[in-house]
Amino acid sequence: MPGGDIVQSHSELEQFRADLRAWLEANCPAEMRDGRRDETTICWGGKNWNFASPAQKAWLEACAGKGYTVPRWPVEYGGAGLTREEEKVFRAEMDRIGARSPLESFGIWMLGPALLHFGSNEQKLQYLPPIARGEIRWCQGYSEPGAGSDLASLQTRGEDMGDHWVVNGQKVWTSYADKADAIFALVRTDRDARKHLGISFLLIDMNTPGVSTRPIKLISGASPFCETFFDDVKVPKANIVGTENRGWDVAKYLLTHEREMISGGGGGLLGGRALGAVLADSGADVAGDVTLRAAAMTCEVDAMAIGLTLERYKDQAAAGTGAGDASAMLKYMGTELNKQRHELLMAAGGSDALEWDGPLGGRAADWLRTKANSIEGGTSEVMLSIVSRRVLGLPG
Repeated sequence: MPGGDIVQSHSELEQFRADLRAWLEANCPAEMRDGRRDETTICWGGKNWNFASPAQKAWLEACAGKGYTVPRWPVEYGGAGLTREEEKVFRAEMDRIGARSPLESFGIWMLGPALLHFGSNEQKLQYLPPIARGEIRWCQGYSEPGAGSDLASLQTRGEDMGDHWVVNGQKVWTSYADKADAIFALVRTDRDARKHLGISFLLIDMNTPGVSTRPIKLISGASPFCETFFDDVKVPKANIVGTENRGWDVAKYLLTHEREMISGGGGGLLGGRALGAVLADSGADVAGDVTLRAAAMTCEVDAMAIGLTLERYKDQAAAGTGAGDASAMLKYMGTELNKQRHELLMAAGGSDALEWDGPLGGRAADWLRTKANSIEGGTSEVMLSIVSRRVLGLPG
C-alpha cells in the first residue's frame, strides 16, 4: 500500500472535506444512504453480478469513476490516490450520511494489497483497475482437505510445461467460488523442496477448462463455501505473482490483510447498525434490563477499542510499517467480539431467536455463522500462539 504520505495542513483537509461533501451530495443516491451492510445490500461486483437496483449500479459507477472504491490505491491502478489523512476524512464523511460501501471484494481486501506489493507493473495494470471498477470477482484458494491451519502442507500441484503449468488438486472452504470469475491460489510447484518452499502464488481464471466447484451446504441452509477442483488446468507462466517457488512470501503478506479484514467484522457487522438499536428493534428492553444494557455497552466499548487499534495500525502502515504479526491479535479480537455480540443477540431474543422462520428468523443462522470466525483466516489457537511468540516474545 502507499506509504510516505505528505503532511497536509488543516485548511487543505477541510477543503478536501468540503469538496467531498459536495460530491457525495450530488452522487450518492438516497437509497444508498441507510448505512446497511448485509447480504441483501452488499455489492460484490463481477462479470455475472446482478445489481439489486439502479441506485446500487449508479453508486458503484460513480465511486469507481472517482477511485473511491479503493481510495488509497494509486490513481493509475484505479484508486483515488488519497493520503491516509484524506482517507480518514473520506470514511468519516461516508459514515456521516450513512453511505453504503459501493463495493465489497476479496480483490480489494486481499489480492489487491498483494499485487501492489509483489506484482509486476504489467500485472498491476492488468488486474487492479478491473478490481477497482467491480468488473471481476475473486476468490481465495488456500485451504485444502489436508491443509488447514498447517497451510504449508498443501498438495495441489503444478507441473512445469515450459510456458505454462498444469495444475491438479483440490481446495476447500473456498468462499463464493461458484460465483467468482477468478481465483488466487497457492500451488506446489516444486515437490522436492522443503514444506514452506516450492509453493507458487498463481492467478487462475475460473472459466479455464478443468476448474469446477461444488457448494458445501451448512447447517444454516446457506452455501457460501465451496470445494474447488483443478483437473489438468493450464495456467500461463505470466500468471505467477512474485517469484516462482516463493509464493509463501506472498501468502503470508496476504494473510495479514485477510486477518485485518476479519478483525473489522467485530465492529462492522449487524448490518452496519449499533448493537443497541438492533436489540431495541427486536423488542428487547435495553433501557430497563440492567444486565442486558451493561452487556451491550461492554460490546460497544470493545468495538470502539478494536476500531481505534485498527486505525493505529493503518497509520503505521501509511508510515511504511504494517501490522505484521500483530494482525493475529486484531483477528482474534475481532473474532471474539463478533461472537460475543451474536451470543448477546441470541440471549436477548430468547426462544424466538432459535426459530429459523420466526419473528427473529435468521438470527440463529447468523449466530452459527460466527463460529466459523474462529477458524477462517487462521484458528484462534494459532492466532494466540503467534501473539505469544512473535508479538509478546514469550518463551516456547
